[in-house]
Amino acid sequence: MSTFRDLLIWQKSMVLVTDIYPLTNSFPKEEIYGLTSQIRRSSVSIPSNIAEGYGRDGNKDYLKFLNIVVASLFEIQTQLEIAFNLKYTNEIQFNKKYEESREIERMLSSFIRKIKERI
Repeated sequence: MSTFRDLLIWQKSMVLVTDIYPLTNSFPKEEIYGLTSQIRRSSVSIPSNIAEGYGRDGNKDYLKFLNIVVASLFEIQTQLEIAFNLKYTNEIQFNKKYEESREIERMLSSFIRKIKERI
């Protein structure tokens, strides 16, 4: 693997971010500095921390960034549920994005395990 862009987990998280922006465009305007901003920041954090950790020196540093990614995934899952509860998104949209985030979570868990084996 020559770059973080080759990581399937990074690629899938980029798709999630790209999908979150149009989804949040339909949120009420009064949420622009609230839930809209928060869910966007959380989603951006996922591929960003995968990339940043990849560029760090050593697996221990990388694990720190991957743990931040785990936290951001849990945050976005919570925010998606809040958006659904507030009826800012419908059940189909919620389920699709939630399942995408869960897939990334599972891949991330496996990736973290493999890196820990190398330490």
